[in-house]
Amino acid sequence: MGFKALGLDTFPAENAAEAGKLLRQLTHESEDEYAIIYIEETFAQQLHNEIAKFKDSPSPAIILIPGREGSIGLGLQALHDAVERAVGTNILGD
Repeated sequence: MGFKALGLDTFPAENAAEAGKLLRQLTHESEDEYAIIYIEETFAQQLHNEIAKFKDSPSPAIILIPGREGSIGLGLQALHDAVERAVGTNILGD
């Protein structure tokens, strides 16, 4: 609801299979319509291979966010990995 209140399009999913289907639709059918896609970490964990296809692509940027249960650390790890790829070293520390 918070994202919708900010004027962002939302695509709720009940499970990783639905989230994967939505991800494929958003990245293939709507070519460049969405520059940023937010996915809950719990779904991202199960959709790792599909998300990895976009890790070196500038668009769409796939951002992992904590779910209702809280963070499982995937979003922070993805940020560390992206910075390390961009800079060549881990400047954020552990």
